[in-house]
Amino acid sequence: MTGTLYGLGIGPGDPDLITVKALKLLQTTPVLAYPALEDGDSLARAIVAPHLVTPKTEIAIRIPMTVDRAPAQEAYDIAAQEISRYLIDGQNVVVLCEGDPFFYGSFMYLFGRIAEDFPVEVVPGVSSLTACATALQSPLSARNDVLTVLPAPLPSDVLAAQLDATDSAAIMKVGRHFERVRDLIIELGLEDNARYIERATMANEKILPLRDVPADAAPYFSMILIHKRGQAWK
Repeated sequence: MTGTLYGLGIGPGDPDLITVKALKLLQTTPVLAYPALEDGDSLARAIVAPHLVTPKTEIAIRIPMTVDRAPAQEAYDIAAQEISRYLIDGQNVVVLCEGDPFFYGSFMYLFGRIAEDFPVEVVPGVSSLTACATALQSPLSARNDVLTVLPAPLPSDVLAAQLDATDSAAIMKVGRHFERVRDLIIELGLEDNARYIERATMANEKILPLRDVPADAAPYFSMILIHKRGQAWK
């Protein structure tokens, strides 16, 4: 009998924003895997650290932070092989995923490598999208609003076309693209309806007007929410 792989959505950063189901699996499963910096700590593990009450076998999945996809894909290949050894041995494994596993979540890359050979269960988590909206007290959409989620690395002309066609937008993965994205938002006349937040729900969460964000200071975990009516309830 093989083990089961559990992909746990553990939320955007606040340790309390983890579902009861994910918490139970986290505390009762013997093998724990999580993404980590290539030569540093794991934010995912830090989020659940207050909930780790018993020792576990731990697997750190070292992900190179490069634009080139090949090194990360190789890291997932290696991790899938290591996790599979425990599953073959009949041990269950939980893999941590910040936010939600199937919403820009890193777990999907392991899912694609393992799901055909072993049982896999995915536990949804609070996504950064809903966490940012809540922290900003800015509902994402209402009635028949169209909500569009846009990765900031998209070319400016694509972003502009998408923003023009939607009622409400969330621009994710802002980071090093912030200055270009901010200039575009100002050019489109949407600045007054845009809200910026970084590291939502974490201890160092920060909310700022767009013009007050230093051009080179936006982290990867930052987001801009835009609603063309200003607020969804209007």
